Amino acid sequence: MDTKLFHPEFKARPYWWEALPDEEWPQAELPARADVVIIGGGLTGLNCAIELGRGGARPVVLDGEKLGYGASTRNGGGVSGGNTIGKGLSGAKGRSGGSADELVKAMIGDAVEGLNHVEAIVAREKIDCFYERTGRFIGAFTPKHYQGMEGKMAQLNELAMADAHMVPRERQREEMASDYYYGGMVINRTGKIHPALYHWGLMQAAERHGATLVGHTRAGKLTKIADGWRVDTTRGPIEAREVVIATNGYTGDLTPDLKRRMMPIASHIIATEELDPELAASLIPKKRTLADSKRVLCYYRMSPDGKRVLFGGRAKFTQVSPEVSAPLLHGMMLQRWPQLKGVRVTHAWTGNVAFAFDYLPHMGRTDKGLHYALGCNGSGVGILSYLGAEVGKKILGQANRVPSFDGQDFPTKPLYFGNPWFLPVVGTWYKFRDWLDRASA
Repeated sequence: MDTKLFHPEFKARPYWWEALPDEEWPQAELPARADVVIIGGGLTGLNCAIELGRGGARPVVLDGEKLGYGASTRNGGGVSGGNTIGKGLSGAKGRSGGSADELVKAMIGDAVEGLNHVEAIVAREKIDCFYERTGRFIGAFTPKHYQGMEGKMAQLNELAMADAHMVPRERQREEMASDYYYGGMVINRTGKIHPALYHWGLMQAAERHGATLVGHTRAGKLTKIADGWRVDTTRGPIEAREVVIATNGYTGDLTPDLKRRMMPIASHIIATEELDPELAASLIPKKRTLADSKRVLCYYRMSPDGKRVLFGGRAKFTQVSPEVSAPLLHGMMLQRWPQLKGVRVTHAWTGNVAFAFDYLPHMGRTDKGLHYALGCNGSGVGILSYLGAEVGKKILGQANRVPSFDGQDFPTKPLYFGNPWFLPVVGTWYKFRDWLDRASA
């Protein structure tokens, strides 16, 4: 291991986990029956459980690892407000009797609700997770990208209430201590959060509202029975009236039909050692989250205490060790902030982002009757928190409207069975396109 890059106390685990109690969440006993079994103990599953519990149901949340082991406590902590689903909207098709334009507006409106939901549940459940609505700066990788952002700004402001404005290159240092981009866009209606503390607060809230949380318990065979389902697990069977699949980037052979519709893509993050206070304060003066317009994008921010950089991106599209991902991310960070040369890495980790083939989030019910909410497409904190809660309302019969993502066609590809073997090839092509765009800028 490179001692110039890695801190002597380096840990191959999420920096976010340092804020959690040393003791793991107490292991509950698996009951024989529940009203609803939720498979997946991340943000989707817990928000669903909270809604069900508040409505008087008795949900049980299962996770094969400790609850929150996956992307829910591994992400960058950005909370989008409807501004990140644009790529999927170009292919959106209206329901029978509706137009594509109406569906686009409805989908953006529902994505907006993701941020509203997170803010509401953090306030209502008194979750101490460093939530702030500080906005996001998206750097334009080329002048053409800047023009593209400028062309989309009016729609973002109208439909997503983004409170967005353009920042030309000559004013870029008002947003970040770098000249790397060709200006960019500020979207004020976005937030940031400590994802592990948010998840921990959701677990506390779910238990308060009557949910049973059962980690280290892998779901096996799902069998339809007269009054619902039997779920075989590594700790015995449990019966329930309804089952919710909330596995997102870790969707597996338990539900092969859903697995075929998800592309798990690895996203890697590093945390630096604590910086000189003056240097740390200069990097992002307005404390925003940062991202860029590259195909192989990067996303980054300061830690909640403002002392270190958390820098993430698609260093590789597959799972690799920190010895591979950390040097790549560190190099990307230095491209943007050369002044961080010599700063060492204390943490490096990976989590699975789940992309749908149409780049849209999805909720609904399978042909067999399983409920699901899947497809974060890189922005899961807000949208999957919201859709998880909406699945809970739907089961309770308390939903006063149908979310636009509910029941939409959930596409797959011929001969695709859930193993995205093609990602290294796609990643190499995207990197070449990024290089070509930058070279011709």
